[in-house]
Amino acid sequence: MTRLVLVRHGPTRWNEEGRIQGRTDVALSAAGVAEVRRWRLPAEFQADRWFSSPLLRAVQTARLLGAIEINFEPMLGEMRWGTWEGRRLDEIRNDDPGGTADIEARGLDFAPPGGESPRLVQGRAAPFLAARARAAAPAIAVTHKGVIRALYAQATGWPMLGKPPDRLDWSAAHVFTLGPSGALSVERLNVRLRSVDDDTPCPPRLF
Repeated sequence: MTRLVLVRHGPTRWNEEGRIQGRTDVALSAAGVAEVRRWRLPAEFQADRWFSSPLLRAVQTARLLGAIEINFEPMLGEMRWGTWEGRRLDEIRNDDPGGTADIEARGLDFAPPGGESPRLVQGRAAPFLAARARAAAPAIAVTHKGVIRALYAQATGWPMLGKPPDRLDWSAAHVFTLGPSGALSVERLNVRLRSVDDDTPCPPRLF
């Protein structure tokens, strides 16, 4: 079994505004940079090989976490949100309540107009997972909420309908194991990145 640690990038201005980012290449905000600078990768992961989505917010996060040699992996790029990118979900729902509800009810096949579904994200990530399994070396990947949710669904069998079995903190690391063929299973979720002696107020990042 091979360990794979997934970390979501730090906050951006669009995160703070509640806007859907998708493949739009938004940088970390000043607050996001300050937040990631408080993160410390647990010692058990520090020798892992680094991978990152090529989007700037993920690369910045990897660098701030101490990555020196990063393998840029297009398969870790965020889910494409098509015409919804740059918009807030509440605005989209208000504009077309029935159509939006129908799309959101599709679970793994949820796909915004012109965008990707989580099932497609799972499919494009499969070669990366298989390659990491063949390498049989622990890895840490900085990626995106949509990718982590899709892989979490794959590992747990959650059809992405209703609430997930676990509540994920997006300012934490999530640890999975890969079987010989690249099959995912959950090892540990919500591994704290903040130092235990850092008492700066920081609620779990659940958005």
